Amino acid sequence: MLSRTAGYAVRAVVLLARHYGERPLSADEIASTLGAPRNYLSKTLNALTHRGILTSARGPGGGYALAVSPDALSVADIADVFADARPAGARCLLDDSLCDPRDPCSAHRRWTEITLSAREPLLRTAIGELCVGEHRTKGVAGRP
Repeated sequence: MLSRTAGYAVRAVVLLARHYGERPLSADEIASTLGAPRNYLSKTLNALTHRGILTSARGPGGGYALAVSPDALSVADIADVFADARPAGARCLLDDSLCDPRDPCSAHRRWTEITLSAREPLLRTAIGELCVGEHRTKGVAGRP
């Protein structure tokens, strides 16, 4: 469902959400924890920073942190950063042409429903929901 890059991004954001309100984590720490290639992950983290999802700071004590509360950030917010520029279903299922909603093929309406229904859980799931329990208790407003 998610691209490899989006999968790493979601995993990195969940890790940062577990440390929300604590010190930033370095790209090396994140890559090591996730088992991800450091250079690849650094580009992913930078893309999230440019979108305002993460903050970054250089130097000792620097690293990456969430710029948004984990409860206000959906999985779709993360995945969309790495989505193909063309919307899902942009190519016709029946031939090698662009799908035109003004002149839809016989599969267009159903395929549109399928792609929208697959996206719905990503929109409804907050990153904070993926961090419930003991790991995300420090530094979060309203939590003990």
